[in-house]
Amino acid sequence: MTSTVVLRTPLRRNRWFERCIAILALINLSLVFFDLTYVALRDFYLQALPPLTRIYDPVKGIEPHPETQNYLHKVNELQEEVLQTGLQSPQAASLLSELRVLSSQIIEDNPFDVANKSGTLAKIKNEIRLRTNEQSARGAFATFWSQTYLSQQRWQSEINFFNSQIRPLIETNYYRDIDKVGNFVNLFWLIDLPFIIIFALEYLSRTFYISRRNPNLNWLEAMLRRWYDLFLLLPFWRWLRVIPVTIRLYQAHLLNLEPVRAQLNHDFAVSFAGELTEMVGIQIIDQMQDAIRRGDLARWLFHPETRRPYVQVNNTNEIEAIATRLFNISVYDVLPQVQPHLEALVRHTIESTLNESPIYQQIQNIPGLNQLPTQITENLTKDMSQRVYSSLIKTLEDPVSAKLTDNLITNFRYSLEQELQKTHNLQEIQSWLVDMLEEVKINYVKKIAEGGMEKVVEEAENLRYQVTTLG
Repeated sequence: MTSTVVLRTPLRRNRWFERCIAILALINLSLVFFDLTYVALRDFYLQALPPLTRIYDPVKGIEPHPETQNYLHKVNELQEEVLQTGLQSPQAASLLSELRVLSSQIIEDNPFDVANKSGTLAKIKNEIRLRTNEQSARGAFATFWSQTYLSQQRWQSEINFFNSQIRPLIETNYYRDIDKVGNFVNLFWLIDLPFIIIFALEYLSRTFYISRRNPNLNWLEAMLRRWYDLFLLLPFWRWLRVIPVTIRLYQAHLLNLEPVRAQLNHDFAVSFAGELTEMVGIQIIDQMQDAIRRGDLARWLFHPETRRPYVQVNNTNEIEAIATRLFNISVYDVLPQVQPHLEALVRHTIESTLNESPIYQQIQNIPGLNQLPTQITENLTKDMSQRVYSSLIKTLEDPVSAKLTDNLITNFRYSLEQELQKTHNLQEIQSWLVDMLEEVKINYVKKIAEGGMEKVVEEAENLRYQVTTLG
């Protein structure tokens, strides 16, 4: 029991360490993506989580834009002045005049362009035009910030409209500092630096451990064993950290990637096996077509002695051996099975021949002898069939007949070779064979393209699963 605990403790510690580093890497990756998307989502954060923007705006060098902030301050002063002295007071009239001037400056200067928010300014101008029923944005602001309009439309209603519809749009505008090289200020590296230091120390210690376990590896080779961890150390292209983070979560058993890995392996196997099988099959068929065009096939069939440096498995002429075996099978095994059909064919042939004979027809008309031709035909048919079959058996078993048969086969092969070597015969047969192989090649590739390799890979996976289950 003690030894078991001693063996399991380092493994458990390593597993917990791997999980801690993996979780830390996940936190860092989350911060990276938050930083990359912060500017694009800042309007949402400003509405939903205002404290977050106050904390993180300095990291991105974001400050309230002076011009738009001054505009909102004037609106606040106007609200306070109206509460104290009323809308018709000289102080309120002065503030309204300033707001008309500031509105015109905002339209002319477009301070929203720095934050790439010109669309926001267009939306503000459109809202004011719709509210005041004015055609131009300048005229709409001049009307809106006037004592006459605010008195007629009721001050509280219009200021509520501004605070609910216009103010949130203006507040989204900001100014962003520029560093010495002309880029926007981004201090995220200060947040990222502690993570990089931890990952670097962990990477160096892991490299040292790998080099100690594998003395044959030098330091560089040991570092390349965990090449994907280098993405955790890069201060740029931080989004690539998704690769090592995913791998670490998988290795720490915090993320199940087996279905994805199995599907990737399956797709790769199908694609690779299909292409490889196509190339091998096409190459073999192309070589056969080339051999037929060169005439190698005819020489290979009819002149076995020229198959050099062709590797011979034995000293047997396979063509002759196959022909002899086929002949023996036909005589000993096939003929006895087809003998009734052969007798029927011979009987029909004899009857057809005799029916054309006048003597045969006259015999059938003689009383008592009309069955004689039928008996003769039956006997003749059986006798001929038995004699032919017996002759074939004797030919195979008689040494002299066997020698004569070999001579016949040799002469037949020689005569066939001579005829095949004639130009017109050889060219036609070679052309047919090449066309046949071309059809085989096209249909071979077509079958693979139609999903034939998918079935092969699935069958292999099923067999592998069965072996794993039985094991």
